[in-house]
Amino acid sequence: MTKILVLYHSFYGHIERMAQAEAEGAAEDGGTDVVIKRVPETMPDDAVQRAGGKLGQGAAVATPAELGDYDAIIFGTPTRYGNMSGQMRTFLDQTGTLWMSGALIGKVASVFTSSATQHGGQESTILTFHPTLFHLGMVVVGLPYSEQRQMGLDEIKGGSPYGASTIAGGQGERQPSEQELGMARAQGKYVATIAARLAR
Repeated sequence: MTKILVLYHSFYGHIERMAQAEAEGAAEDGGTDVVIKRVPETMPDDAVQRAGGKLGQGAAVATPAELGDYDAIIFGTPTRYGNMSGQMRTFLDQTGTLWMSGALIGKVASVFTSSATQHGGQESTILTFHPTLFHLGMVVVGLPYSEQRQMGLDEIKGGSPYGASTIAGGQGERQPSEQELGMARAQGKYVATIAARLAR
């Protein structure tokens, strides 16, 4: 079985929903064991509540040490000024032991994201995430143009060859569309396919 981790940080719940879709896609193969986990929230609960964030997300909290147990990791993060969230950055900054031991070399990695607006840094967030993955020795994959939903002009939506994404709205009021969830599923399936080929 190919072991895949969908690891995310979500504030309003958009990335949490996208993570579920990524996992659904990765599980389509049947030869995969897919786990969804989240990074620790660094903001106090009362601060999250005051900002309108979502408490009580169902996924278990991951530890950096366990990342080496998986064949592939799909990372999900909201956009913060065109970069990953501080919570995800803090988690990744604790992977020095994995870097030194080479525990993630040759593992597959992919990234998905959300932003408040259509031009709020979705592509730059994924692209600025990639250097960390390269330093860890991971094999980075995106969302090929064979996933044609990213090319349509029928609605305002996220998605690019760098990875799936969604537009959340300034107050988190917009939920991921069916097309955006479809792109997330396609990305998850693609990651599972590449991971299985490398594992063989």
